[in-house]
Amino acid sequence: HTADKALANYYEEVVKLCSQPKAASNWIMGDVMRFLNEEKKSIRECPITAKSLADMIRLIEEGTISGKMAKEIVEDMYKTGKSPQTIIEEKGLVQITDEGELIKSITSIIEANPGQLADYRGGKEKLFGFFVGQVMKATKGKANPQLVNDLLKKMLAG
Repeated sequence: HTADKALANYYEEVVKLCSQPKAASNWIMGDVMRFLNEEKKSIRECPITAKSLADMIRLIEEGTISGKMAKEIVEDMYKTGKSPQTIIEEKGLVQITDEGELIKSITSIIEANPGQLADYRGGKEKLFGFFVGQVMKATKGKANPQLVNDLLKKMLAG
């Protein structure tokens, strides 16, 4: 089947460039195929090059963008044929991984919520999610979630 062969070649090319077979498979079989199927196109007509998809997967792995940001980026890549780097620059979608910047955000959120802080320290650990949510809101979802969790654990402990 020539369509299957083309798909296999596309997949192999993406994996060769990003060394992430599982992620490559998930993105191709998920979003990429959904876009193509909606327009009744074959993988050969895909506006997202193997290199662009591999680059995007690498950007997720490196923590430059989150999986959530990637969903938006892959759609733009399909519509425009642009590289993920171009879209990220145009939209200002870089994930915040600067500890100093995040510590400032977290400090102001902790200071603005003394009641929740006292309750959290008093044993209401469910409030951890509240603080994570506030940080994500303050950074418009751009903060690296793992870094936020690590910093919050330390800072909420006092």
